[in-house]
Amino acid sequence: MTTTPPPQFPMQLPRKTPRKAALASFLGSTLEYYDFFIYGTAAALVFPHLFFPSADPAIGLIGAFATFGVAYVARPFGGLVMGHFGDKLGRKKILLLTLGIMGLASLGIGFLPTYEQLGVWAPILLVAGRLAQGFSAGAESAGASTLTLEHSPEGRRGFFTSFVMTGYASGMVLATLVFIPVTALPRDAMMDWGWRVPFWLSIVVLAIAYWVRTHLEETPVFEEAQERRQVAPLPIRDVLRFQAPDVLRVAGMSIMSVMQTIFTVFGLAYASSSAGFDRASILTVNAVAIGLSMFAMPLAAKLSDRIGRRPLLLTAAIGCSITIFLYFLALASGNLVLVFLAAFLNMTVLYSAFNGVWPAFFAEQFAAPVRYTGMALGNQFGLVLAGFGPMIAGMLLAPGIWGWIPVAVFGTVCMLIAAGATFFSRETAGTPIERLGAPYLAGTGRRQQAEAQRPVPQNR
Repeated sequence: MTTTPPPQFPMQLPRKTPRKAALASFLGSTLEYYDFFIYGTAAALVFPHLFFPSADPAIGLIGAFATFGVAYVARPFGGLVMGHFGDKLGRKKILLLTLGIMGLASLGIGFLPTYEQLGVWAPILLVAGRLAQGFSAGAESAGASTLTLEHSPEGRRGFFTSFVMTGYASGMVLATLVFIPVTALPRDAMMDWGWRVPFWLSIVVLAIAYWVRTHLEETPVFEEAQERRQVAPLPIRDVLRFQAPDVLRVAGMSIMSVMQTIFTVFGLAYASSSAGFDRASILTVNAVAIGLSMFAMPLAAKLSDRIGRRPLLLTAAIGCSITIFLYFLALASGNLVLVFLAAFLNMTVLYSAFNGVWPAFFAEQFAAPVRYTGMALGNQFGLVLAGFGPMIAGMLLAPGIWGWIPVAVFGTVCMLIAAGATFFSRETAGTPIERLGAPYLAGTGRRQQAEAQRPVPQNR
């Protein structure tokens, strides 16, 4: 009796353009996180006054942070829809579409009338724009990671795929450089037109990223799957059937992103309102700390190619759970030098170990026919909590000099959940690309074996 061996997706093919794929992912991620940071900065500084006027400033701030979090509710839907088509039609086509949605949504937010001009429709339109951003972002990081991973040579997948999140640092630096002169404007000018300029400028990043992606080939992995007719007909069904535990583990690890939103969005609001720092100083500290991570992330990813992904992710989760206390202590001290040192340790060193490694590690958990869908689902469901992190932190903030402690505890709990999910995940750094997603390969292999052994009906 013959048996059908488990399928491998795909056969080893010559890699095409890992550097071009890394550049395309870098630029797409730069746009995503540029939009992320300008929206988060605007939510912390101007949106409470322009779109959520209230006699209580805290209510306006929570309302603005709620719109920030709304995008993270849309992200799983974007990941589900775009992941499905990315696994069926190709990575490149869908990434061009997500890029366009993101850029146009950000540009539209820059033209929105305020509450004073349009009444309740102003925050409704703001939420609509934010939902479009979230839908697009839900597919962007998973698609970019999948595309770069599948273009990368064996033994260097972590390094090349890390450029997906190097764009995170680039986007943050660009957003900060744009917002620093905006915050230096007279208050009336900033509230009238100044805050809109960063949103208008997103069209420049969009144009560059779109041009690069149009000149990028489809991945050899997807092309081979098409040729061998191994494209999954319904990726969401198959990934949940064979790799549901991997989706849950990726969701758990993605909760680590709470650290990023607490640091960049809530931390900015806390520093400028409660800790007494001027906005430009904190924006500069954040820009330098995260900008330096552009160098730290590829180094961490390169190290993960040698020693494995899990040690770096566990180090990041445990280290960030400790250093978030140091960061808020530094803010409470009023000493800008201490704030920078704590930010450098928390963001530049430790969080970079997560940010540089997760794009490859999450994508490597899944087999090629369901890779885009599986990574997008797990990653984006985990990010919902990160999206509402600033709002939750604002609700947890207590009065007094030690009022930040509940916020730091919240961040620590999230880091420990991520550490647990990492601990129970498979190490994939040394696994050949055609053998990634072992549960899917084993499950579909058994299914093919059963179909091969099924009796053929006889015509009577």
